[in-house]
Amino acid sequence: RLRLQRRKLEARAAKEEEAARAAEREAKIDQWRAKCIQEVEEKNREQELKAAADSVLSEVRKKQADTKRMTDVLRGLEKLRKLRKEAAARKGVCPPPSADEAFENQVESLKTLLKTRTELYEAEERALRVMLEGEQEEERKREMEKKQKKEREKLLQQKLEMDSKLFGDPAEFPLAHLLQPFRDYYLQAEHSVAALIQIRHEWDQYLVPADHPEGSCIPPGWVLPSLPTSDIWATAVR
Repeated sequence: RLRLQRRKLEARAAKEEEAARAAEREAKIDQWRAKCIQEVEEKNREQELKAAADSVLSEVRKKQADTKRMTDVLRGLEKLRKLRKEAAARKGVCPPPSADEAFENQVESLKTLLKTRTELYEAEERALRVMLEGEQEEERKREMEKKQKKEREKLLQQKLEMDSKLFGDPAEFPLAHLLQPFRDYYLQAEHSVAALIQIRHEWDQYLVPADHPEGSCIPPGWVLPSLPTSDIWATAVR
């Protein structure tokens, strides 16, 4: 009866452990899915904002083109009136000064209005360009951060693989393993400035040029062990 009870407890513990692992996997999957959805939403918002800004910028450029066309029309009217006035003068017909004054006043009023609109549209265009440049700068910054994050993750993974080859898998060898003192010795420079200075001083005693016949430069990182060349060596490594 005790044995059956113990088996039930073990089965229940195994079931609970499996359920915990499944819940952890589901949580990681949900977290990854939420992250993907967030990235897609952010990208869609950025595209929508850029499209809206491009649409407004296109509208502003259209208004600028209309203003320029109106300015050209006004300039053409001035030229046409001048030609007609000269033709009428040759025939002995001269308009009264009040007509010239009214025409000039109307033209100046229209020019002032067109100038104001031109300055307004130019200010809108500058503001939109600044906004678009800011969005592009933010996008470049986010891309750079993503790239740097991937590089850091890649370097961390390489470091973990290198430490695993040098000191064994941490999952298989706990901190109390017999290799831990050696690990502490070789990594002491990461935790002690005095140890770092001492180790660097010892290494500096053997600095030689790259083309020195009796030595070589200090490697920039760990020197990984070679792969076993025989079955006996492989069994010893395992």
